[in-house]
Amino acid sequence: MRSLFAALVALLGSSAMAAANPPSTTKTALFGGGCFWCMQPEFDNTPGVSATHVGYAGGDARTANYDAVSTGTTAHVEVIEISYDPTKVSYDRLLTIFLENIDPTDGGGQFADRGPQYAPVIFYADATEKLASENALKAIAPKFAPAPIAVKLREAATFYVAEDYHQKYYQKKSAHYNAYKKGSGRADFIERTWKK
Repeated sequence: MRSLFAALVALLGSSAMAAANPPSTTKTALFGGGCFWCMQPEFDNTPGVSATHVGYAGGDARTANYDAVSTGTTAHVEVIEISYDPTKVSYDRLLTIFLENIDPTDGGGQFADRGPQYAPVIFYADATEKLASENALKAIAPKFAPAPIAVKLREAATFYVAEDYHQKYYQKKSAHYNAYKKGSGRADFIERTWKK
């Protein structure tokens, strides 16, 4: 009888804990859009996004650091990892934000940043994300025709978080960040192309 009582208490306790801590609905998205500093502000200011981190994907752990990646020889791409609640913001919306903050026709880098480490890439996690990404790229193609869309689709890769001084750079060094975004040509391109 005592063991039955103990089992009942344990069951009720675990049910109460489950009710207090519902299953997480957080998902992650991974995009490469050139200089990762410039990708963070738009996503940080999006309702439903709980966290962002900049870093590297596409290469291996041994060379996942800024000095190595910036040579363009490590197979990494500078990326942003976005943690979000899909009940509050859709993956389609994240794709739109991503595409409206890059030049989707430039596969050789982004703006002043040249090389494969700055190429525009969508790292999709599953078939649903791949299809959504394909549809998003098709939807913007007429806007840029006859230039072809150069954004690559790649299967999700291991994300390596970048050094701390790169995180939230737009907040830590706002004057330098704003001058860089303007000087690189990104700010004017976004304004001209998307009328922001």
